[in-house]
Amino acid sequence: MLLLGIDIGTSAIKVSVVEASSGKIVAATQYPETETEIISLQPGWAEQSPDAWWENVKQAILKANASGSYNSLDISAIGIAYQMHGLVLVDKDQHVLRNSIIWCDSRSVELGNEAFADLGEEKCLSSLLNSPGNFTASKLAWVKRNEPEIYSRIHKFMLPGDFISMKFTGEITTTVSALSEGIFWDFKSDKISTDVKEYFGFDENLYPVARSLFSPHGFIKDSVAERLSLKKGIPVSYKAGDQLNNALALNVMHPGEVATTAGTSGVIYAVGNELTSDAQSRVNTFAHLNHESANPRTGVLLCINGAGISNRWLRELAGRHVDYHMLNHEAKRITAGAEGLMVIPFGNGAERMLGNRIIGGHFHHLDFNRHSMAHLSRAVQEGIAFSFRYGLDIMRANGIEPGIIRAGRANLFLSDVFTAAFVNATNVGVEFYEGDGSFGAAIGAGLGAGIYQSVEQALGSRKPLFTVDPDSSGEFEELYEQWKELLEQHLADATQNNTQPVFNYK
Repeated sequence: MLLLGIDIGTSAIKVSVVEASSGKIVAATQYPETETEIISLQPGWAEQSPDAWWENVKQAILKANASGSYNSLDISAIGIAYQMHGLVLVDKDQHVLRNSIIWCDSRSVELGNEAFADLGEEKCLSSLLNSPGNFTASKLAWVKRNEPEIYSRIHKFMLPGDFISMKFTGEITTTVSALSEGIFWDFKSDKISTDVKEYFGFDENLYPVARSLFSPHGFIKDSVAERLSLKKGIPVSYKAGDQLNNALALNVMHPGEVATTAGTSGVIYAVGNELTSDAQSRVNTFAHLNHESANPRTGVLLCINGAGISNRWLRELAGRHVDYHMLNHEAKRITAGAEGLMVIPFGNGAERMLGNRIIGGHFHHLDFNRHSMAHLSRAVQEGIAFSFRYGLDIMRANGIEPGIIRAGRANLFLSDVFTAAFVNATNVGVEFYEGDGSFGAAIGAGLGAGIYQSVEQALGSRKPLFTVDPDSSGEFEELYEQWKELLEQHLADATQNNTQPVFNYK
């Protein structure tokens, strides 16, 4: 019996086919091979085409099928992981009305800030556990205000995973976790937030029906099954935001356990058992996979927009002949500190941990006579690692003190330079595991279809590949303090100059 996991990433679609009995990955692939572009029609905007996601999903599955390593008719359930906080809008015929406004889009920041003030900060933090910020609800409010003709045609709004599930099954559903990540969920009343709905004037008919995260969200349409050589009628039995799903893949399900990813964005995700919030909403709390009102399980999420995307920018700048392996090799030739070159990587929209400010990416102390592409690669990776440390200190101020962090051996963590910078800047060891988000989605599919009776049964035998611990030199502490001083100067300049952009439509 096989399980199909799909990860709807910002850069590409990843697919894993997993043997249910052993947990072995029998095939893994991604599509497209080149990284998907983010559409930015105005500064601070970030969009992607949902229809393009669906086409890439189909191509990724067909590519996996073509490997010949399994019989696609043995796949019994489908699970979906997806980039969080995006907005997808469809009409009554399930046609997409506009590009998705994705997670790193900043156009609705001010709308969210206004809602935070008008609804009351204490009320938002105690009930929503977050400021509306630039999350999905604020993005929907932006469409309502600026694109009324499109808004009038909306049948349902969705998160990205809800959309892909709809394309498989024809049914539109969501989950409490998805509603919480969109800032539609009231944790105190344990239902859709009346305050948010009434404040923004959302019609209740626009909300998808919420179902249990681990349960059938519909059954694959015959036409889709035939196109993808899958068995007719198998369920989409799991869907979750990528960071919750990453936690599942790493068996991070209990209070005190912590996961991290370093892809297009950078994330540290800690599981708690209390309805807590950061006073400034710099880190955000959502319903975890196993959350119940009587037994809370929350995920406290630090998100850094300007993480792997800055490494991607450097690779593209270096030219088509340069890949990430080459950049990592070059970075390894340079000593820690990159001979004085330092990078502030926040060039991907408003950063929540910086109070939703946009300060851009910056290179400091660049010397044209000394610094090469190898120095740039080292400095970018160290700057991302220092960003993680800055965010982790915010989490520590909120009572989160990880003794060990779990991660997949993927993306930036394929770099020995970044891995060493991360563990030494944060002073926390990292356990590495095989598999990416699509593996977690496959395991989730098995749980939702009842093939596994518990997470322990599904992942009980999963062991780390290896662990990397910090050294005792203290070298990165000094480098981090220098980096932090530069960052705080940029934050002071942004505040003084009031550089937060105002987004004008058309």
